[in-house]
Amino acid sequence: MNAAEQAGLPGASGPPRGNKLVWDDYPGQETAGTCRQFTCKYHAWRYNLAGEATFVQQEQEFFDFDKDRFGLKSVRCEVWEGFVFVNLDDDAAPLTDYLGKFAAGLAGYPFGKMTAMYKYQAEVGSNWKLYVDAFAEFYHAPILHAKQYVAGESQKLSNFGFEALHYELDGPHGMVSSWGGMAPPKDLNMVKPIERVLRSGNFGAWDRPDIPALDNLPPGLNPTRHRAWGLDSYVFFPNFMIVVWAPGWYLTYHYWPTAYNKHIFEGTCYFAPARNATDRLRQELAALTFKEFGLQDCNTLEATQTMLESRAVTEFPLNDQEILLRHLHKQAADFVAGYRARSRNG
Repeated sequence: MNAAEQAGLPGASGPPRGNKLVWDDYPGQETAGTCRQFTCKYHAWRYNLAGEATFVQQEQEFFDFDKDRFGLKSVRCEVWEGFVFVNLDDDAAPLTDYLGKFAAGLAGYPFGKMTAMYKYQAEVGSNWKLYVDAFAEFYHAPILHAKQYVAGESQKLSNFGFEALHYELDGPHGMVSSWGGMAPPKDLNMVKPIERVLRSGNFGAWDRPDIPALDNLPPGLNPTRHRAWGLDSYVFFPNFMIVVWAPGWYLTYHYWPTAYNKHIFEGTCYFAPARNATDRLRQELAALTFKEFGLQDCNTLEATQTMLESRAVTEFPLNDQEILLRHLHKQAADFVAGYRARSRNG
């Protein structure tokens, strides 16, 4: 990527009076698609795909008007492993430097081969960090998600509790590597009948897709090289997560703050394209199972937000398994403190 591509779209302004440019019937809803040009709904100014203003309604009515000065506002954009990152800070570090060792350790994973996508979106009545907390540890899984397992397996997990294989921090980011490579499980009676029939479930389809790169995983995955490895979960500060599953698929999570006590959560499942109807059903089962887990996590968040707003509880302990939670909140506090210091000195 050259410097021009990293800088994003050229220009210094945007639509007249700052109107949102790309939307359908409701400006608060996001939209997607293809087009050859952008047209502002307010005054019909038009822009090409390079962001240059190509048409201004009644251009002759403006004084000393230079259309070239009023293209779309530029946005810094960089790409890593097919993921597009947008940064509003032109002075931020290069993307690969910021993502650090975790991204370097994931480089080469066949993200681009997994193009079948299932996406869920929800507006959640909690601060965005609470949902990151929910997915940054598995300590809660045997309790909150007990009904996702058959009774015998649920009882076993509840009695034993949970402990991951590996935890690690790098700069503002963190990761946890977990066991769970039971695909297929040793005891088929410990999974639900539909999972036995379809050979799929929470860990994805039991039969890995035919992708050669999955036979030689990047060094960052399964850092303990444990035989029962099931997944690695990465928190890229502030609001992006990747979960790579051993059977050959992955998830991404995005958390978009809309208020101090609300945010939009996006969870996306990525699979290799289905070869037949059975593959499709296996993917559907894995995606729906993820949705059920997500709803169970989400259900606790609004209750937690209510408690936090009451100010009745001002502190609570975190155990060793919750190291990524401690790290997230420290990083957020440090960023806020740094911003306030710069504002005072600026």
